[in-house]
Amino acid sequence: MYGENINSELTKKMGDNCKKKKKIFFSQNMHIRLQQRNGRKSLTTIQGLSKKFDHEKILKYLKKEFCCNGCVVEDVNLGIIIQIQGDQRQNSLDFFIKEKISEKKTVKVHGI
Repeated sequence: MYGENINSELTKKMGDNCKKKKKIFFSQNMHIRLQQRNGRKSLTTIQGLSKKFDHEKILKYLKKEFCCNGCVVEDVNLGIIIQIQGDQRQNSLDFFIKEKISEKKTVKVHGI
């Protein structure tokens, strides 16, 4: 369903130590929120993803899998935030758990 070797591609920057482990969980507390725009338009924001991951590659896979557009925003106070068009909260949660980027107990989905 998702990319076959996504976890290995996302951790290339981290070296061989990460490839030896079976489970790879790097996120501390990740927040997935829905931000309402005007009318029926909305954005899904993903905040708190570890800086060790390549945010652009994650965004590329999310955009391709969910058939939506998105961008990576850097904020001085909040850090790096991934924004995706539409309500993709459950889809993105499933993606992060399936690809072992984060555990379910460390991800807080707001609004569900």
